[in-house]
Amino acid sequence: MSTPLGDAVPGPDGRPRCPWGLSTADYVTYHDEEWGRPVHGDDALFERLSLEAFQSGLSWITILRRRETFRAAFHHFKIAEVAAYTDADRERLLADPGIIRNRAKVDATLANARVLADWSPGELDALIWSYAPDPAGRPAPRTLSDVPAITDESTALSKALKKRGLRFVGPTTAYALMQACGLVDDHLADCVARTPA
Repeated sequence: MSTPLGDAVPGPDGRPRCPWGLSTADYVTYHDEEWGRPVHGDDALFERLSLEAFQSGLSWITILRRRETFRAAFHHFKIAEVAAYTDADRERLLADPGIIRNRAKVDATLANARVLADWSPGELDALIWSYAPDPAGRPAPRTLSDVPAITDESTALSKALKKRGLRFVGPTTAYALMQACGLVDDHLADCVARTPA
């Protein structure tokens, strides 16, 4: 049922938030402090891209609660270090109960690091951010049904990343990355965490 706040729901402090951001304390913090905030830097974006790939088919809370373990397992997603991983490192990752031990996702993360290690500094950041749409052309979503799963920009970003040799970067994963890293602001119009226009 719609409320005067659209789909925004009062949180523990009474301020309206996107409903997904209220299901756990972990989500409240992530929603309020990270999701939709601009992320820059090749290593930081490699981390987000990798975690979005690991999240594919799972709930984000599963990844969020294991994020520190992922960071430890993947040397904080430093591209140069992950690119140098050996077969022994791969086996270590596949045996690590603290991460998602999906062979295809682990292999994609290692392969992506090897591809990105050959890019110029700042190249991943520049490529991803070149697909950020003009915020003036995107009205603030009033309800969750106004938030898309993919967009023309995420489809184009996915194609560009795949063309450059990256894996596990479909349009839905690309859009989740765009949302998480602030290329788009999909906080609901009345959400306390939405960036003022």
